[in-house]
Amino acid sequence: MFGVPWPPAVEPHGTTLRGAGRRGRDTPRSTRQRQETAGMHAFARRQGFTLGAALATAGLIPGAAAQGRGGELRIGMTLADIPTARGAPDQGGEGIRWMGFTIYDSLVYWNLNQDRTIPEIVPALAERYYPNPDDPREWIFELRRGVTFHDGSEFDAEAVIWNIEKVAKRDAPQYDPQQRLTLAFRIPGIRTWRRIDAFTVAIGNDVPDASMPDQVVFLHISSPAQWRKLGGWEAFSKQPSGTGPFRVQEIVPRQRAVLVRNENYWDKARIPKLDRLILLPVPDANQRVAALLTGQANFIEAPPPDALPKLRQERMVIVTNPYPHIWPYILRTTGENTPLADLRVRRALNLAVNREEVVALLGGLAAPAQGMVLPDSPWFGNPAFKIRHDPAEARRLLAEAGYGPGNPLRIRFLISASGSGQMQPLPMNELVQQHMRAVGIELSFEVVEWNAMRVQRGKGPLDPSARGLHAINNSMGTSTPFDAFQRHFSCDAAPPQGLNWAGVCDPRLQAMLEEASRTFDVVARDAIVARIHEHVVDNAYWLFVVHDVNPRALRPEVRGFTQAKSWYQDLTQVWIGR
Repeated sequence: MFGVPWPPAVEPHGTTLRGAGRRGRDTPRSTRQRQETAGMHAFARRQGFTLGAALATAGLIPGAAAQGRGGELRIGMTLADIPTARGAPDQGGEGIRWMGFTIYDSLVYWNLNQDRTIPEIVPALAERYYPNPDDPREWIFELRRGVTFHDGSEFDAEAVIWNIEKVAKRDAPQYDPQQRLTLAFRIPGIRTWRRIDAFTVAIGNDVPDASMPDQVVFLHISSPAQWRKLGGWEAFSKQPSGTGPFRVQEIVPRQRAVLVRNENYWDKARIPKLDRLILLPVPDANQRVAALLTGQANFIEAPPPDALPKLRQERMVIVTNPYPHIWPYILRTTGENTPLADLRVRRALNLAVNREEVVALLGGLAAPAQGMVLPDSPWFGNPAFKIRHDPAEARRLLAEAGYGPGNPLRIRFLISASGSGQMQPLPMNELVQQHMRAVGIELSFEVVEWNAMRVQRGKGPLDPSARGLHAINNSMGTSTPFDAFQRHFSCDAAPPQGLNWAGVCDPRLQAMLEEASRTFDVVARDAIVARIHEHVVDNAYWLFVVHDVNPRALRPEVRGFTQAKSWYQDLTQVWIGR
């Protein structure tokens, strides 16, 4: 897929669930329906008054647009704050989704304007990219000409080198520890870089690395000229400049970010149809529902399952699409005082969880996990250990490991109250806690804010801040072999360089990971990755619970949204109808 053109936009045709039994405009509601609706809107007013005041103050509650262009999309995020806008956003994948690929471009992107297949990497700021035929450790990126940053300065090879060095060269004037911390685990393979000419760069690793495009996609290109003009990253974060389809108009921490259409965007097919995009931090699920029902938001992330009947009754559109994503517990297998070093205990944890009950809790908006990836993935393979609900076998394994009524297994997990991709973490964790109790495991939680958990994840389980934690509940995307396995299980991926919080360093697994990274043939690499997955599941390195289906709720006037089978989404084709 090297050097292919950007695919044309398509009309949405994915899994869109509209309210059953839709009524015509003139059909009267029953008295009970009116009372229920009035009660919900009263609740919405109580829950959403702060949000409404913030929007009204900024003049951000507009009328609808017409003719398939314009209007204002107001997204209720699960986050507690606006993600940073320097180029490498914080707040996890949701930060990247709404404050990364909106304002910025990378050298490559994904074909997100379709919803039938897992998106593939395609050209973006690089028109072509390929392994260097003279040195397989490098990839060559031929850059697109005529692209300008939002501040009017030119994009070229110097800008690419400058952006690599902002996170990789500690003595560079533009080096930014915040972006380094946010991005390091996503681009561990970027070890070398050089300018070939004004519009060609080479980016490499110390060894041949087939996953380089999967890493480069997260390197968002900020404007060097804007940084120099403003004198540093703090000022830049308030007036950011990228090459992306949206420009920043205003950022008010913990309240809103206002983005507007970039009329001069280089990809004419992806010039946004929206006039404005408003990002609203609304971590409480009930407040997101309230904001949607009152029109303060017209697009919300992760609606709570118990609100779905009411949302459908009110003609809201519920959109889902299964995609490569796992809601797991990353188990600490190394260091002192961790019973999870015992394979029998790790398998018992996986057998204790009733995943069908978790799916039911979520109103069907999840899929039971049998491993890191979905069973229809080319990487699933045929694990010998079958992940399932088997409490009797869980008790047997625990007894064999020395645990029972007189000596219960006591473990403590770090979880978040909300956050990017965390679904409905509090009720989900409470249910898992019940499942553990049923087999004699005493599970307790330390509940923290999402970003605080990410900070701890970056320090690792042996840091004093971990305070004896046995696992963290951190959802993850698994769209590439690098995302799913390399960054979580490689010996070289210990925090803060990678996400191997568990401390796994398995020689057999490491050999397979290195073989996969050297294999450029996709079919051959898939076969290796399937063996990797078998090994990960058989060793129960994580506690696998469910796969997300990415639920969102939209007001009916939101048009043109195609939900990709990806954590990342493209909003350029969205518009607001009457």
